[in-house]
Amino acid sequence: MSHTTKWALMLVAGVFITAGAIADDKSKADDKTKKDDKAFSDAAFVKKAAIGGMHEVALGKIAAAQGKSDAVKKFGQKMVDDHSKANDDLKAAAKKANMDVPTKLDDEHQKHIDTLKAMKGDDFDKAYIKHMVKDHEEDVEEFTRASKEAKDAGIKEFATKTLPVVQSHLDMVKKMDKQ
Repeated sequence: MSHTTKWALMLVAGVFITAGAIADDKSKADDKTKKDDKAFSDAAFVKKAAIGGMHEVALGKIAAAQGKSDAVKKFGQKMVDDHSKANDDLKAAAKKANMDVPTKLDDEHQKHIDTLKAMKGDDFDKAYIKHMVKDHEEDVEEFTRASKEAKDAGIKEFATKTLPVVQSHLDMVKKMDKQ
């Protein structure tokens, strides 16, 4: 094989590799855009918020009862109090919007509860705090989006009114996580 032929083959291979990498990057960007551009649904938000609220109350009760640190116990009780109120507010807004509200947890959220319920002491406190950070980060994102994109005025008002409470929970639990 001549020296020129080798160079030509390497050049062609380089073009294909570069084209493949560009296509892969574009595919990843398209996937992200599809995820971000997914149409907002009031009903999906209501379902997610209701299940999330029940989840927070259930975990809060466990934290208040079996948390090791006083901070975890107090935070758990705050979750019970604040999310019970938010759950009632959501039910009222959904009823006015003629939307169904789930009355029980899905399997994924029940699994989190069962896992944490089985933990004790420092292990429980650490796992609960970690879970609350992740959960409230997702909640802030969802409530922010609902406060901007909800079609029903009552659902939008619920999300807008509840967002600062959820954000305060995130701020509190992040401080606990640093300690």
